[in-house]
Amino acid sequence: FYCMITHIHLTVESQNCGTLLQVIVRQCVLDTLRLSREQLLEVKRRFSEEMTRGLSKQTHKQASIKMLPTYVRSTPDGSEHGDFLALDLGGSSFRVLLVRVRSGTKRSVDMQQKIYSIPQEIMQGTGEELFNHIVDCIADFLEYMGMKGASLPLGFTFSFPCDQTKLDEVIFFCLLCFQEFDLNFVAVVNDTVGTMMTCGYEDPKCEVGLIVGTGTNACYMEEMHNIELVEGDNGRMCVNVEWGAFGENGELEEFCTEFDHLVDACSNYPGKQRYEKMISGMYLGEIVRNVLLDFTAKGLLFRGKVSERLKTRGIFETKFLSQIESDRLAMRQVRSILQHLGLTGSTCDDSVLVKEVCSVVARRAAQLSGAGLAAVVDKIRQNRNLNQLSITVGVDGTLYKTHPHFSAIMQETLRDLAPQCEVTFLKSEDGSGKGAALITAVACRVKNEGQQ
Repeated sequence: FYCMITHIHLTVESQNCGTLLQVIVRQCVLDTLRLSREQLLEVKRRFSEEMTRGLSKQTHKQASIKMLPTYVRSTPDGSEHGDFLALDLGGSSFRVLLVRVRSGTKRSVDMQQKIYSIPQEIMQGTGEELFNHIVDCIADFLEYMGMKGASLPLGFTFSFPCDQTKLDEVIFFCLLCFQEFDLNFVAVVNDTVGTMMTCGYEDPKCEVGLIVGTGTNACYMEEMHNIELVEGDNGRMCVNVEWGAFGENGELEEFCTEFDHLVDACSNYPGKQRYEKMISGMYLGEIVRNVLLDFTAKGLLFRGKVSERLKTRGIFETKFLSQIESDRLAMRQVRSILQHLGLTGSTCDDSVLVKEVCSVVARRAAQLSGAGLAAVVDKIRQNRNLNQLSITVGVDGTLYKTHPHFSAIMQETLRDLAPQCEVTFLKSEDGSGKGAALITAVACRVKNEGQQ
């Protein structure tokens, strides 16, 4: 590099030359986090391949995207009505909801709920202990609502990464013991499906659900004849894509940086959920933190002096990305966030560079989300042999809703990679609780139609 400078006779002072070198190094590092259109198209292509493999009985076990059947056969059509109980199990709390669905001219969804905490010892205990706690909560809620002894259909949703063995235990106990309350146990779903159903009640064209928050996932209505894990060829069924696991077979390796590898190695499950680790709110702050540590070690930030707080894993929260990238946030406010991280000597130049790092990391996450979503909507279009598809995506998640630029970048990427799909986005409100009740309402409607 120095020879090149000499060759072209650049006459700059040594300090300026050092600054130029720093700019070159900085941009080289940031460029590893930028994705070209060709790379995004390749991500979409590989994603599509894994979707097909996940649907096939022959390749399902080897596929990184599992494409799990949900047994939800329809979205709301507006004729659903009745009273339903919904149970929403979160990480540290548990909600019991009474949801009243009205059809006709007074079509509406009214909810009443009560939130119960889940003690840590119960959350870490057996499935039976968790179930007993749930039973107590339901009993209390029914008495509170003056509905003791009422016979209601029930939907159960979980909106946190639940160990499948424990979840199976809880469902087993539910099936055995909910008769105690004379409840019809109808549906068990995750919050992604609930999001699609909640938005589907507002917009009949909503056939895709998307979560981009602490975690990320998608679901959509797939043709039954493509779902080889389930018998039957007629109609459609919602498929839980479980797209966070994309990349576990190495599909994303060439797009990963040293910072992605660091985050993955230090995670609870190295090698797993590779796509999620490049997109979701649980990991973006950690990617930024590792870039800042690298820049500081190279003398590009904070005069080469790192704070002890910045060395702490998880200290750079993803909400800082949203705050730092806010167009309303002045540089002195960015510096206040850095001071919170123990970087009291940060300069205005440091703030500018930190903002650029946050922007690059968030942009890549939004583009990767857009590439995956492009694969999903294009598959729906091809399934239906349409030249042009018009569809709505129900979406939830704090990253999508609170980051100032994430949604716009994701939608721009989607339009570019799936130009034959006209996609409308509808933000979900309470996809877990309301969604569980609507899934139950749809299941009851479909069952009644079948009986008739």
